Amino acid sequence: MLNPCVAHRGASGLAPENTMAAFREALSFPFVQWIELDVQMSKDGIPVVIHDDSLRRTARVAGRVHEFTAEQLGKMDAGSWFDKSFAGEGIPTLQQVADATIGRCRLNVELKTYGGRYPGMEKKVVELLYKNGLQHDAVITSFDREALRTVRELSKEVRTGLILDASPWTLVTDLERLGANFLSVGYTRVTEQLLASLRAARVDVMAWTVNDAPMMKRLAALDSALMICTNYPDRFAQAKNELV
Repeated sequence: MLNPCVAHRGASGLAPENTMAAFREALSFPFVQWIELDVQMSKDGIPVVIHDDSLRRTARVAGRVHEFTAEQLGKMDAGSWFDKSFAGEGIPTLQQVADATIGRCRLNVELKTYGGRYPGMEKKVVELLYKNGLQHDAVITSFDREALRTVRELSKEVRTGLILDASPWTLVTDLERLGANFLSVGYTRVTEQLLASLRAARVDVMAWTVNDAPMMKRLAALDSALMICTNYPDRFAQAKNELV
């Protein structure tokens, strides 16, 4: 099983999602080649790593991400909801994650923006990648096609990818028009035919989110280059060992 392993929001089945604890856990698995994470913007315009725009689910705080500074978000408890042993895990900045992962794995940075909710987010993230020499070791992904177009206008080097839970017949053309060569797709949509068409178009594909070993093995059998995105890198290890 040669497929690249992508840790979804870090090793989010083993530690609270999108926290440094989850990223450290992901990095403890030597075969994890990518970490997928979600980025929103703080009140002071800093890219921060959290999935929901509401703070209620993971930080148990009333309010939304953009209403607080990055420093305030970093001091929130985004770990106790998962387990009390993670109490005090704050909401990290994208820079903190970059500092921890440079030279070890690549980043799949999902922009959580819709309809221009975070003006300037694309520029901030692109600048951060260049600042850290990650313009060739990351991909910026989003459901929001306009955000991907903005990234492409800002940089011809940084890779971009569309996120979909569908497989429209226009997919290859859509990606070409966006200047994107990466697809993040719900794993139930993955077929041999889809992978063949994308392989011919030189598009890399990541299947999300695959959390049981038998399904990982079935998907791996379709294409050794297919990226497997999972909350549980330990289960990926199990699937990998069973295929050796």
